[in-house]
Amino acid sequence: MRTHLSRRSLIRGLTAATTVTALAGGLAACGGDSDAATRTTDSAGTVTVGRLSNGAAKETTLKVAEVKAISAELPDAVKKSGKLVIGSGTLPSGSPPLGFVGSDQKTLTGSETDLARLVAAVLGLEPEVKRFTWENLFVGIDSGKVNVGFSNITDTEERKQKYEFASYRKDDLAFETLKTSKWTFDGDYEALAGKTVSVGAGTNQERILLEWQAKLKKEGKKLTIKYFQDSPSIYLALGSGKIDAYLGPSPNSSYHVTQTAGTPNATRIAGQYSGAGETLQGLIAATAKKDSGLAKPLADAINHLIDNGQYAKWLAAWNLSNDAVSKSEVNPPGLPLDNS
Repeated sequence: MRTHLSRRSLIRGLTAATTVTALAGGLAACGGDSDAATRTTDSAGTVTVGRLSNGAAKETTLKVAEVKAISAELPDAVKKSGKLVIGSGTLPSGSPPLGFVGSDQKTLTGSETDLARLVAAVLGLEPEVKRFTWENLFVGIDSGKVNVGFSNITDTEERKQKYEFASYRKDDLAFETLKTSKWTFDGDYEALAGKTVSVGAGTNQERILLEWQAKLKKEGKKLTIKYFQDSPSIYLALGSGKIDAYLGPSPNSSYHVTQTAGTPNATRIAGQYSGAGETLQGLIAATAKKDSGLAKPLADAINHLIDNGQYAKWLAAWNLSNDAVSKSEVNPPGLPLDNS
């Protein structure tokens, strides 16, 4: 089973500009949430992306004003509250460049949070960010504790049974190995036979890896999957040879590659794969409770940012321009239920 050749062409890595003191990966484990870093101090009509990012992004101030025609689409309850409560599944350790604690040691920064703040500005709402573990992020959405998740959430047909989506970025996964490793992944799951791979529990990439594991087992071959509490543990295992590779979001892995360059445990991207499987480009999407009425105003706000150039500047600030989409869609086709 091979992916399109274009999948290989995606192995180009993102160029993060930077020296960041902590390496983290946001693979959530236990419960809990945090209200640290909730509000922005931007002046009226502006949003500064990359603030407090420790150099992981180029700080860029963008002019963004409320668009009345879009904010009028909001559900009455959200409109009356005056704020957009945003969920980020980045506890315990963070997940740069997508979401991590900034240089003030309390404010959540990252590309996902910055886009959420831009969207909130278009909607005329004050952004309030709550941090959760990955699993509890969805509990927060289910319970109404948050309005929308901006946390590298893949659009899947299974999730559509409970959630509605507004897409905003390509979803590609990456296998990260030691730079000294000669192993590569070109889209054929057969290459995983005999390997030990780490993946985040409860993630879309875990689902894909488990399906590959099941296929290999039917062929009498073995793929071992290991789980760790956080990214330092993952990279310790990778450096010591306890695992052969880590499968995670491409932006995280590409960022980590830049941070380890020139060190004894330098890593590289060994291959990439669409988060929606072999035949469909995966998409990352803002995620709200099904029938909440939020997906359309969220998509319209994102499209406004695309049309007016702020979206491209946001991506560029975080060195994620390769992940751009031409438009935001409401509930676009996602990872199939059978991942075929």
